[in-house]
Amino acid sequence: MGEFKHLVIVKFKQDVVVEEILTGLEKLVAEIDAVKSYEWGQDMESQEMLTQGFTHAILMTFDKKEDYSVFLNHPKHAEFSATFSTVIEKIVLLDFPATLVKPAPPPAPEVKAEV
Repeated sequence: MGEFKHLVIVKFKQDVVVEEILTGLEKLVAEIDAVKSYEWGQDMESQEMLTQGFTHAILMTFDKKEDYSVFLNHPKHAEFSATFSTVIEKIVLLDFPATLVKPAPPPAPEVKAEV
């Protein structure tokens, strides 16, 4: 089995300082080694009727499902979740094993300038 993903799609409550929440999340994932990668984004292009009001997506990657379980059961995750749940208006969570269809191309070789 490949990597395991944790996808969170959220609409924050009015007047929430989203940057503070995202900074807190960055600190959380930095403290938990089980998280392989973390990224987030804010919707900028989709039509309102298609987003259903959701504004942000958060994606975490784990090497395996067991690492996700470590993250999920970590005391700092429970602490952060208590705060996070108070600032969201609505949320969708998806946790799934990823199926890689098209891998990223390898980085281009470094070209050294001749002196």
